[in-house]
Amino acid sequence: MIKEFKEFISRGSVIDLAVGVLIGGAFNAIVTSLNDTLLSPLVGLFTGGLSLEKNLILTIGKTHLRFGAFLQSVITFLITAFVIFLIVKALNKLRKPKEAAPAGPTEADYLREIRDLLAEKEKQE
Repeated sequence: MIKEFKEFISRGSVIDLAVGVLIGGAFNAIVTSLNDTLLSPLVGLFTGGLSLEKNLILTIGKTHLRFGAFLQSVITFLITAFVIFLIVKALNKLRKPKEAAPAGPTEADYLREIRDLLAEKEKQE
């Protein structure tokens, strides 16, 4: 079992996945900071100081539904998803093999053509 686990963990795809998760976590922190420190204040500027997270709260009895915080999380998700989309699109463009120029006729093609022309010429004579 230890041998199988060692083979599993040493596969490239598992290591790549782990690196991706770590980078994704760090990237999420950056996007959250962008949303909290730049975008939310800009929204507040246009809405007269309204903070999505703090001001959009629905109170039902003793329960407070903070849908502004949820909305802010959705905005963070959309930013993250869009940036990841752009990164994947760029990587796919780099990975896409360049289209090779169409191959011209080969020597065998020319020999067949000459043979066919000679055969046709003999029929005409």
